[in-house]
Amino acid sequence: MGERAVPRYSRIVAELRRRIETGELAAGARVPSTREITRQWGVAMATASKVLAELRREGLVRAVPGVGTVVAAPARPARTARPAPAARPAGAPEGPGALTLGRIVDAAVAVADAEGLAAVSMRRVAADLGVATMSLYRHVADKEDLLTRMMDGVMGRHPLPADPPPDWREAVELAAHRLWDLFRRHPWLAPALSMTRPQLIASALPYTEWMLAALLRHGLDLQSAFTAHLTLLNYARGIAVNLEAEREAEADSGLDSEEWMDHQEPDLLAVLGTGRFPALDHLAQTGYDLDLDALFEFGLQRLLDGLAALPDPGPDREG
Repeated sequence: MGERAVPRYSRIVAELRRRIETGELAAGARVPSTREITRQWGVAMATASKVLAELRREGLVRAVPGVGTVVAAPARPARTARPAPAARPAGAPEGPGALTLGRIVDAAVAVADAEGLAAVSMRRVAADLGVATMSLYRHVADKEDLLTRMMDGVMGRHPLPADPPPDWREAVELAAHRLWDLFRRHPWLAPALSMTRPQLIASALPYTEWMLAALLRHGLDLQSAFTAHLTLLNYARGIAVNLEAEREAEADSGLDSEEWMDHQEPDLLAVLGTGRFPALDHLAQTGYDLDLDALFEFGLQRLLDGLAALPDPGPDREG
């Protein structure tokens, strides 16, 4: 009997695997999207999706929100938990490798940044640190406590300037951009923040005070200023939650947002082709690039325009 034919998708996987293993595609480099695979190898979209799904299964690639599928960093060798160190005499300094709250928080943030908040667990963090899981509980009460400390840690690393701009709008805009940048750096942060049950995050208090001071300078009363602050905060958070959601959706489906839209396009065009939605049909034909950064900036400026009209001074009146 002749050799069994190798499935087309397997040959493509083998080629991309070779490029990754030889360093032709380095860690962090973007791998061909499903659209590029269909064009380069002449296969169906379903086959291209299967290729990326297999590379993800092998741990060779990972999804990065706003970028696409990239080559994953080489996996670190598995580490076994180290035996607990002998008790130190009272007052003795800790060694450089001692387990500290800072190391625990840093390890948890690294996992969340790379793989999402769902990947963070006490067991996972302990494994990355090479310690027994129970040793973490000497520093954090539980996962909820760890999450609060993670949020406190990342926000504390990017403080606002000591001297705010005198103009209220410039000050609010600076703080809003700083918050958006934090959400961009840490996609898990926005969904972790609760608006209805706010966590006590000490490093976030200066941000709130900054916003209130700026809005009070604009002339709002304290209640209105706090409402405006929450509105701006939740606006940025509302857009930013899509970063983590997109990362999870891409990991589950094997498709980035552009590739997913390609799959939906035939059905969408069929509906729009009925003539019932002329504006949407025209938009679909001309194309629209969803850019979350541009979307955030557009909405922020409109919100600031609205706040600029408050308080309404009314007609000039003589004193």
